Amino acid sequence: MQQTPDTLEESAQESNWAGNHHYRATEIHHPESEAEVQALVRGASSVQALGSRHSFNAIADSAGIQICLDKMPVAVRIDEAAMTVTVGGGSSYGALAVELAAHGFGLTNLASLPHISVAGAIATATHGSGDNNANLAADVVALRLVDGTGEIHSVSRAETPDFPGYVVGLGALGIVTEVTLSIVPTYSVAQHVYLGLDWDALLADYDAVTSRAYSVSLFTDWSGDTVGLAWFKQKIGDGRTGDYPTELLGGTAATEGMHPVPGVSAVHSTQQLGVAGPWQDRLSHFRMEFMPSAGEEIQSEYLIDRSHAVPAIKALRALSAVITPLLQVGEIRSIAADDLWLSAAQGRDSVAFHFTWFRDQAAVEAVVKVVEEALAPFAARPHWGKVFDADASSLAPLYPRFDDFKALARRLDPEGKFRNEFLQRAVFGA
Repeated sequence: MQQTPDTLEESAQESNWAGNHHYRATEIHHPESEAEVQALVRGASSVQALGSRHSFNAIADSAGIQICLDKMPVAVRIDEAAMTVTVGGGSSYGALAVELAAHGFGLTNLASLPHISVAGAIATATHGSGDNNANLAADVVALRLVDGTGEIHSVSRAETPDFPGYVVGLGALGIVTEVTLSIVPTYSVAQHVYLGLDWDALLADYDAVTSRAYSVSLFTDWSGDTVGLAWFKQKIGDGRTGDYPTELLGGTAATEGMHPVPGVSAVHSTQQLGVAGPWQDRLSHFRMEFMPSAGEEIQSEYLIDRSHAVPAIKALRALSAVITPLLQVGEIRSIAADDLWLSAAQGRDSVAFHFTWFRDQAAVEAVVKVVEEALAPFAARPHWGKVFDADASSLAPLYPRFDDFKALARRLDPEGKFRNEFLQRAVFGA
């Protein structure tokens, strides 16, 4: 294929969003059509998709080339009868949300950042929060991908028996060029933020706290007797309480906008103070029009069965002396179960423990080993796009369909073009 400045970019120490990982790929290509994607895959010996670069590990790296879909067509196709939307895999959730809202529709949830790409988010089972809200990948009803031989596969939940294996694909199955998601009628959300909830009061009835709103996030540094911040995202008209008093569980209602990280300006945060607004302007923590500052952080996250939430929280609080000095902020969220083979919430309603660390790679790699050891009794599954220590030998027992996924990957990518060092360590083993 004849390359132009628009379709080929030299890697030259290209890095991920946080700057803690530099890609080894020699070239980054920006194809403008699916046919170009096919040609690139067929001509490569090693290839990976590169999305919005919001993964904190080497999952998107390649010893050969990377393919970025940011120049592919992003036309949004809404099927009102089926209540679905089809969009290019390289589109961001924020851009999709704006288009859906303009036509009176919505998604069931969004992640903390709306800037992430659709294909990248579903490939790693990225999620928001809510006792009844599954991760973003659970909304996928069909997708289209280019496999390791350059062939196109169109798969759907309705017609493909092993469809749950395709969605959280980790980049191991192919380049996802198009995604179809289920949609809902548009709705409004109001955010209520509280400071300093009492840990003992919260843990005395943890389920009551997380079920209070459509989406709940607890921000903490794991030290002391109180939670730093509690964000309640109230879906207007869903039947849950609209009562958000001045004081709640020992905490007090915020009187100004807050940022999850203590001391950081709330200018980039979505509207709070109980002011109702469109779903796309409230469900994420950060506003689409502002990209949160890059760099100076590394993230890790682990999901466990929600039934173990309280003892797991106590185990992490006991590690405050190790965790807190390296931590910018931690977050606790809920995710409903799904059936996707490599989703961290597969088969179990889950609670997620998220860690935003200061950007000290060696120190983070050391502390995640301690965190994983503490959470091991609860069968913790790491978020695929963040920093963790576990390898295939320890991850395989946590996923009932782990071997089935590996077999699917070998079928779609017989030459191992998509298999990088990360996938070899975390999925395929030595």
